[in-house]
Amino acid sequence: MTSPVQATPDHQPGLTARLSAEALGSMFIVVVAVGVGIFSNPSGAPVPVALAAGLTVTVAMLAFGPVSGGHFNPAITLGNLIAGRIRAVAAVAYLAVQLIGSVVGAALIYFVVTTVPVLKDARAAFDVVAPGYGDHAAAQTQMAGVLMVEILGAALLVAVFLGATAGRRALPALAPFAVGLAMVVLLQFGQVLGNLPFNPARATAQAFFSSSWAIEGLWLFWVAPLLGAALAGLVFRGFQGLAEGNGAGSADLQAAHVDGVNDAFDADHDPTEEATETGSAKAQQAPAKENTVNPAPVAAGAADDDARDFFDGKKG
Repeated sequence: MTSPVQATPDHQPGLTARLSAEALGSMFIVVVAVGVGIFSNPSGAPVPVALAAGLTVTVAMLAFGPVSGGHFNPAITLGNLIAGRIRAVAAVAYLAVQLIGSVVGAALIYFVVTTVPVLKDARAAFDVVAPGYGDHAAAQTQMAGVLMVEILGAALLVAVFLGATAGRRALPALAPFAVGLAMVVLLQFGQVLGNLPFNPARATAQAFFSSSWAIEGLWLFWVAPLLGAALAGLVFRGFQGLAEGNGAGSADLQAAHVDGVNDAFDADHDPTEEATETGSAKAQQAPAKENTVNPAPVAAGAADDDARDFFDGKKG
């Protein structure tokens, strides 16, 4: 006999749990990325910083992804919104808590920096990791170059996230590693050009505790990654439409909701009502299944006639 717990649909995390997971994951990523960046040399040796930040993304997705979907980045949230995998209300809430978590993480590192006697100016220390262009970039990369790299990098990051978490052939257990490795290679490339984070929330948190020039140029690190995320979301939605045209859309859409993003919080229907309707449909289909298991006597008689004809030589 099936227990009542197994008969009910899976309990989806509530709004508070999901937003808390996004805030904690965002804070974790900023604490590690900014902390390692300040106490190392991101422009001269970008590998430790990029590796630490990428591994933190992987760990955060493994720890909090089952609750919230593991965005931790407004660009990824926008890509999911345009791809049709999260509703607008949820996306706005995600963006807000991602900003809050990132700022809190940067504030914690700012406090740590103030306790280090060697670092006389905390804002100057944050200037080392703040995203910038022109004279404020390590390679003095001009605005056009930074804009292009941010758009391309965010588009690739969102494409990896969507591709690794959606579709019939997606392996959700491997998605955090795919996204984390993508972040590693992108950060190693972007940090040399100007500490490009490919994450507007992280860029805002770092600029908030840096000199005034970081705030003045912050617009670029919102416009560029969000534009890249929108392009990736549109492309993914186009591919999804092609899959639906080939008859594979329904399976892909079901697989796309496995990550817990498009669940009861985003849905228009009531999961309890859906479970009741599903149970009624199964009850109506039960007699048909019984007829299939126990075939009618006429079918058995027909089989006996075929066997008799065979042994009488009427069938060769």
